[in-house]
Amino acid sequence: MVAEAETRSWFVRTLLRRQLTPRRAALAIALATVVVTLGAGALMRVLSPHDFSSVWMGFWWAVQTVTTVGYGDVVPHSTSGRIVAAIVMLVGIGFLTVVTASVTAALVESYRRRAPDPMMVELDTRLDEIGVRLERIEKALGVARE
Repeated sequence: MVAEAETRSWFVRTLLRRQLTPRRAALAIALATVVVTLGAGALMRVLSPHDFSSVWMGFWWAVQTVTTVGYGDVVPHSTSGRIVAAIVMLVGIGFLTVVTASVTAALVESYRRRAPDPMMVELDTRLDEIGVRLERIEKALGVARE
């Protein structure tokens, strides 16, 4: 239990060492997806040895399941195998969702950096107007002093 807490703490510290960005989040999710996929592939060989003749068949099944391709050439028939399959499917859907969200966030951020901020444009306009008014006031005061 202590080793698990230390590992989790190390993972969190490593992940949060720098500011969390959409790219870092996507990389963390991708790593977790790879771990779940490989783990599930190996587990399927143990849980359903008659359906998965080798670990490689388990890996093949896990990859096609996590990517939502699902050819159906190898499927689990045991209850425990189907539970693992459901987890792999949910992880795959989550992974695709995070990748899509990360790409969208990167595109939005890129646009935001390039597009002028409407409030800044309004502020610049107001400052220009104030500058013109100050010049007129200074000229008027200069004329009045002479």
